[in-house]
Amino acid sequence: MKIVKVSGEVSIKRSVDSGSEDQRQAVKKILADVRRSGDEALKAYTEKFDHVRMETFLVEPEEIREAYNLVDESMVQIIADAAENIRAYHEKQLRPSWLTTEENGTILGQKVTPLDSVGVYVPGGTAAYPSSVLMNVVPAKVAGVKRIVMVSPPGADGKLPAGVLVAADLAGVKEIYKVGGAQAIGALAYGTESIAPVDKITGPGNIFVALAKREVFGDVDIDMIAGPSEIAVLADDTANADEVAADLLSQAEHDTRASSVLVTPSAALAEGVQREVAVQLAVLPRQEIASRSIEDFGAIYLAADMEEAVETVNQLAPEHLEIMTENAMELLGKIRHAGAIFIGRYSSEPVGDYFAGPNHVLPTNGTARFSSPLGVEDFQKKSSIIAYSEEALRENGAKIAKFARLEGLEAHARAVEARLKKN
Repeated sequence: MKIVKVSGEVSIKRSVDSGSEDQRQAVKKILADVRRSGDEALKAYTEKFDHVRMETFLVEPEEIREAYNLVDESMVQIIADAAENIRAYHEKQLRPSWLTTEENGTILGQKVTPLDSVGVYVPGGTAAYPSSVLMNVVPAKVAGVKRIVMVSPPGADGKLPAGVLVAADLAGVKEIYKVGGAQAIGALAYGTESIAPVDKITGPGNIFVALAKREVFGDVDIDMIAGPSEIAVLADDTANADEVAADLLSQAEHDTRASSVLVTPSAALAEGVQREVAVQLAVLPRQEIASRSIEDFGAIYLAADMEEAVETVNQLAPEHLEIMTENAMELLGKIRHAGAIFIGRYSSEPVGDYFAGPNHVLPTNGTARFSSPLGVEDFQKKSSIIAYSEEALRENGAKIAKFARLEGLEAHARAVEARLKKN
């Protein structure tokens, strides 16, 4: 990792993949085919891309039972414990509907309603992600969503990973379909003979899934278009170089495009972490991926002091931020932009990925400047409530009509005045 002195504005080296024109056109064709041909298109594309012919997509109860037999009992309990932590955390995000009554009898308020249906995409390929299941499904359940549909690409055996199925069952998913890629997004958005459409789609995926989500947005809602994982560690000379290096590599092993950054005013720590990253990389199982990530998107920023270091972090607006300083909690109030903030030596980023409770679906690509982690509110909608009283209309009707005429909307003004004349 290169050590760079902070000078003016800094930014994370980010790999923003908006897809090629060929990829965008391919996704549009897939979506159009699914919209037109339904299950037949799903079968054809699953055979083409996943190399398995599926006659039906729904996961049957016996497949769930088989999954429990394949996952160690202790691991099942760990998944259950994680689900409970996630549920408990997200229950604190619940906000009730509310009404207020003014002195003139007017009632104003807000009605909070869960979405009717949500589709959750779980990536497949070489890895299985039970944690992704929990982080997307549990908040939706807490929000009160009645119908939660999960889709994920099948393996060569036509099945889903056992851990994914166990997590889905523990989280309460009743509809699970073995289909992935852009075709799965099309099924969730438009519906097929087997899969009824949903109102919102959440969950990460490859570039084709991301492009498909972008394409169907407007017909359905989506959570976000997530980029590669990012971590920034804000540390001083009280931090241990080996621990900082391990945390940086925990994100670098995700993806060759992941970004791992250390920001510190300590030259000794910067040099120590630089050495430790090289040492740990040499024995890392995913060495090739992590090495490319560190080389292309890693950095160590050396700040003049902690004040400059904090401002650098705010400029970076990282997805994950670890604060590993002598008085870490005291710096919390100075952090303006970060998706998730991990405070202190024992709050390594994987604690949040799997178990602590807060959501690990976080804003990337600097969008922590204006957006938030996935949460209960993402699975709810709000309706304004207005019950104007006769007294309030007499008091404010002329003002409302005058405002309407300012905008050239005479019918708006007359709609109010029609009631004033009768009263």
